[in-house]
Amino acid sequence: MNYKLRVLMFSWEYPPRVVGGISPHVYYVSKNLAKNGVEIYVVTCDFPGAPSREVVDGVHVLRVDSYKNPAPDFATWIYLMNMNMRKEAAELIRNLDGEVDILHAHDWLVASATIGLKHVFRIPLVATIHSTEFGRRNGIHTDYERMIHETERWLTYEAWKVVCCSNYMVSHVAWVFGVPSDKLIMIPNGVNAADFQINFNKEEFRRKYALPEEKLVLFVGRLVYEKGAQVLIEAAPKILSKVNAKFVIVGDGYMRDPLLKRVQAMGLLHKVLFTGFVDDWTLKRLYNCADVCVVPSLYEPFGITALEAMASKAPLVASDTGGLSEIVEHDRTGVKVYVNNPDSLAWGVTRILLNPDYAEMLKENAYRKVLREYDWNGISIRLKNLYSVVREEYQRGSWKP
Repeated sequence: MNYKLRVLMFSWEYPPRVVGGISPHVYYVSKNLAKNGVEIYVVTCDFPGAPSREVVDGVHVLRVDSYKNPAPDFATWIYLMNMNMRKEAAELIRNLDGEVDILHAHDWLVASATIGLKHVFRIPLVATIHSTEFGRRNGIHTDYERMIHETERWLTYEAWKVVCCSNYMVSHVAWVFGVPSDKLIMIPNGVNAADFQINFNKEEFRRKYALPEEKLVLFVGRLVYEKGAQVLIEAAPKILSKVNAKFVIVGDGYMRDPLLKRVQAMGLLHKVLFTGFVDDWTLKRLYNCADVCVVPSLYEPFGITALEAMASKAPLVASDTGGLSEIVEHDRTGVKVYVNNPDSLAWGVTRILLNPDYAEMLKENAYRKVLREYDWNGISIRLKNLYSVVREEYQRGSWKP
């Protein structure tokens, strides 16, 4: 008889709380783990209107208070959140008679809670490192960044296995934190392609964002330096010199105002639209309407936006960096361009916009690759197999309580 694994997964975000890419990752991977026979509990932050406990697609969700205690800054808030998370999860583990096989932490934000629980209950810890502070900041420059960096290092040290979403991240984590190779495993991010194949009136929807004669160039991501929206803005005049286009920038962040001022100085306010964050319904339709989707990241551990574009059959231009380099095959599933190079980016975008047959070939190949390599069910099976390996090693060892 097959043993049924019981896993506690920790994440500071889970729907309806969506801050970045961790939320959809945890939602889809936990849902598919449950479908594949894992008894899974997600411990996460509370959210206005969301119940403190519920079962979502077979996943037991526990939302922990993270707002009642006053916090003067983000670091203090994270500390208090972990304190509450550790307390609530400890009660859950006791209610389960301590019969938990794996603790799974997603990123440094839940490190303190999961490491504490690991040592109190002697349960093996798996950690997924989605990105690093060193990579996001191109080095460590301040005490605040050093705090995050050292917390990430602590988490990789305490984890039984460290999961990374790309081969690039495997080598990056090994180098930055000195993690031995036999402790690292690559399990990619995924996408539910069926969610992005939708029927709607494209012409009517598209008119809200671009004129019929304009090509729609789409950027989706946080407006922070490493995501590279500024590179697309600088490439815009070069693109417009060859093709009539509208640039739709979806997302928000600290660079929004500087980018808006730059667009204004360039005289392109009529050609660049900043939408801010949009809901899921709108985002999927924008992907489906895009003539090209641009991912000009300077640092990218994986590149979920690229997968979403591929699943939507939107032709893709992406920086040749990090995880993007592994997702995109140049001239087959997309166009790769040089990092932080507006000329190269303009070349890639115009190549797609001026060659419809080429664009069609790229998007069909990309869609097939998504179905073949980035299906959440297959990814969850790989993660379940990792859990089983960790449990077997744990059972053979002497660390058990």
